[in-house]
Amino acid sequence: MSSYADRLAALREELARRRLDGFVVPLTDEHMSEYVGAYAQRLAWLTGFQGSAGSAVVLPEDAAIFTDGRYTLQVREQVDGAHWQYQSVPETSIAAWLEQHAPQGGRIGYDPWLHTRGWVRSAKQALADKGAELVEVDTNPIDAVWPDHPAPSDARLIVQPDAVAGKSAAAKRQEIADWLAEKGADAAVLSALDSIAWAFNVRGADVSRTPVALAFALVHADGTAELFVDEEKVGEDVRRHLGNGVRVQPKAMFAQALGGLGGKTVAVDPERAVAAIFSALDQAGATIRAERDPTILPKAIKNAVEVAGHKAAQARDGAALCRFLHWLSMEAPKGGETELSAAAKLQQFREATGALRDLSFDSISAAGPHAAIPHYRVDEASNLPIKRDEIYLIDSGGQYQDGTTDVTRTVIVGTPKPEMRDRFTRVLKGHIALATALFPAGTRGSQLDSFARQYLWAAGLDYTHGTGHGVGSFLSVHEGPQRISPVGSSQSGGDEPLRAGMLLSNEPGYYKSGDYGIRIENLVLVVEMPVPGAEKKVLGFETLTLAPIDRALIEPTLLSPHERAWLDDYHAQVRALIGPQLEGEAAEWLSRATAPLAA
Repeated sequence: MSSYADRLAALREELARRRLDGFVVPLTDEHMSEYVGAYAQRLAWLTGFQGSAGSAVVLPEDAAIFTDGRYTLQVREQVDGAHWQYQSVPETSIAAWLEQHAPQGGRIGYDPWLHTRGWVRSAKQALADKGAELVEVDTNPIDAVWPDHPAPSDARLIVQPDAVAGKSAAAKRQEIADWLAEKGADAAVLSALDSIAWAFNVRGADVSRTPVALAFALVHADGTAELFVDEEKVGEDVRRHLGNGVRVQPKAMFAQALGGLGGKTVAVDPERAVAAIFSALDQAGATIRAERDPTILPKAIKNAVEVAGHKAAQARDGAALCRFLHWLSMEAPKGGETELSAAAKLQQFREATGALRDLSFDSISAAGPHAAIPHYRVDEASNLPIKRDEIYLIDSGGQYQDGTTDVTRTVIVGTPKPEMRDRFTRVLKGHIALATALFPAGTRGSQLDSFARQYLWAAGLDYTHGTGHGVGSFLSVHEGPQRISPVGSSQSGGDEPLRAGMLLSNEPGYYKSGDYGIRIENLVLVVEMPVPGAEKKVLGFETLTLAPIDRALIEPTLLSPHERAWLDDYHAQVRALIGPQLEGEAAEWLSRATAPLAA
């Protein structure tokens, strides 16, 4: 189909054939993943939207696409407003929009393998109020009109060795079994791909930038488990690694296995398991216990081996990034470099480490006005040159077997405007405030979010994304349950107490639409802090990312002595840990870039 308008028309014809008056299109897969394989990119195929979070609704006459504040500009660049209404989340929702726009007595279709049970309930209620009906489909109508629909990946699983994982898969399964005994349950459903990868100490290549394999799992109260994955993806090395306690079955057998759990008490995560899983268990006569996936918290709290691996990955990745920043400082002022060429060069530096498995996400390589789009994604059509006296923002990361990285640096090519220096310094002050925060055990990410925003707020400024997200260990670059974000935001999750061992990003920003954008992002580790006289445990952050912060964009008079000391100490650490990995002009550049800030 030659155009997105043709695709929308084809879907409407298919819906009419099925006697449906509408269909809901989420950007996820049957595992409720944030990043999905090509076969599940239905929203992108239908609309052209390339962001990592969004959804759409198609009715006979109306169609709407729903995105949050991160994609306000991007969705308008990529999706044709002549055919789609732009809707902002959380100001509205699919349920609220359907309540207004669904035809009286209409039948609105949904794929039960792509929605949670909670969403189904809310949508059904909203439609009932309109006299309309939510209808479960057996097969996804988009797949029926997608002529070159990709097949799911057939990449083979690989083993994540205990020496890197820090704990054996058998020990993890036993911990889940102990948890099931506490809950009085017979089995737990694991449907989130990173949960399965973590629990079984395996990784895969089925989702771009995220080393997971398409699979489901059941873990039983005796510590045994069933792993549902296409068998041709499992080599003898993985079978030996899994051992006799894990039975490998075809992925297509998962629904049938759920049907065999009648009379059993089964723990299922209502946030991560799709509605179809609950329906299958209900029909089987199982007793469902709604519980959070038992791997979520252990996965988020990194063990000592994982922490050591992250630090090694950060040092390796930091050297690659510093080589890139040195290259950029030499080449960008000459002209001729673009967003795409710069992103490719940074990937080359990471690949030169010999340890890179993949990028951790598509690099956000953004020049000038594109830097004002927080989750911008460059392609051949949007590619801008990197110009003098403009800001260039690069948000990027690598997947290494010992750790996942995510770092943003904002640099000026040439001379910054005074306003740029002011805004950059306010972002830096917020970054430092969060990096140096001390807080009692039990503090939630939502309570810390304003630390990073306060200096922007004082000037009547703000940013629309969360301040921090969790990060996995050679897993997803966005990992819950920890977050640093406002309560009620579309990224919230910020009500999870922070615990020692959790890894998060610290990434405040500022974005001036059509002009420039700023973000400073480091990864930080939650650690216990010795505080004399403290009456309860005190936590704080250890910064792990190692790369210079552009001193040319800093207005020193806006920094307090404490903030200047933090910056100089941080740069000294970068110089000490990265400097020995660099040679020649790159080493000399690093010395200049990390020199103490002049008064």
